[in-house]
Amino acid sequence: MVIPVHDVNPARRTPYVTYALIAANFVVFLATPGVASSLTGESGLAQLCHLQAFLDHWAAVPQELIHGRTPPTVPTGDVGVGPGGPGCVVGPPGYDKSPQLSVLTAMFLHGGWVHLLGNMLFLLIFGNNIEDRLGHIRFTLFYVACGYAAAYGFALVNADSANPLIGASGAIAGVLGAYLVLYPKARVWVLVPFLIFLPLRLPAWIVLGFWFALQAVYSSGGGVSAAGTVAYVAHVVGFLAGMLLAWPLRRGTPPPPEPRGLLWGRRARPRW
Repeated sequence: MVIPVHDVNPARRTPYVTYALIAANFVVFLATPGVASSLTGESGLAQLCHLQAFLDHWAAVPQELIHGRTPPTVPTGDVGVGPGGPGCVVGPPGYDKSPQLSVLTAMFLHGGWVHLLGNMLFLLIFGNNIEDRLGHIRFTLFYVACGYAAAYGFALVNADSANPLIGASGAIAGVLGAYLVLYPKARVWVLVPFLIFLPLRLPAWIVLGFWFALQAVYSSGGGVSAAGTVAYVAHVVGFLAGMLLAWPLRRGTPPPPEPRGLLWGRRARPRW
C-alpha cells in the first residue's frame, strides 16, 4: 500500500470545512471513553465495557439501519459477574437512539490512533481540492451523502450484523472517488515501502485506482468495521458514490499541472 503525503494541485480557496472536519474528528476521538488511552496500551474490563456501551449508543449498527429500530438490550457500560466469569452487563437501553442519525455520529468515531490518523491524512491531502471545486456548503453535503451511502451499502450486505460501524472512511472514500474523476492527472507524492520508503510522484489515477482495487479485492471476503476489522464494502460504496456525484462536474474542472512521468531518488523529492 502506497502512502500519499502531498498532491501537486493548488486550491484557490481555504478549505475551512476540511479543516473543521479534521479538528472535529480529533476532538471526538480524544473524548471517546478509553480510545485515546490506546496510545499507552492501557486497557481493562471496565474500560472496554464503557467503550462498548458508548459505541452501541453512537455508532451505526447494520441491524438497526436495516430494521429501523434498536435491540431490547444493549451494553450498559457496567461490569458484572456471571456463570462464565466477569463481563459486560447488558440491559434495556437508557436512551433513545435514531439509527438514521447514528450514521452521522459514527462518521466521527474511530477505533484507534492508526484508524484516525490514516483517515485524516487522506482527507487532508485530497479533501481541499474537492471542497475548492464544490464550495464549502456543497462539499459538506457531499461528504455526508457519501458517508450515508457507504454505511447503508455496507448494512445491506451485512444486514444481520450487530457490530458497530465506525469511522470516516466511507465519506473519505467518496472524496477519493471524486478526486479520481475530477483530477485523474494530478501529481501525488507517495511513499512506497520497498526495503525503505521510496518517494515517488505518481498520477492520481494510479494512486487512487490502486487504492480502490485493493478495497474491492478485500471486500470480496467481507468485513465489519469494529475494533480491529475494516468495512471494505463501505469503502467501495463510498468511492463509487463520490465518483457518481462528481461525474457531472468533470468537464468544467480546470486540469491540474500535468505529471511528467515517474520520478525516483533525488529527482523524486517533493518540493512544497
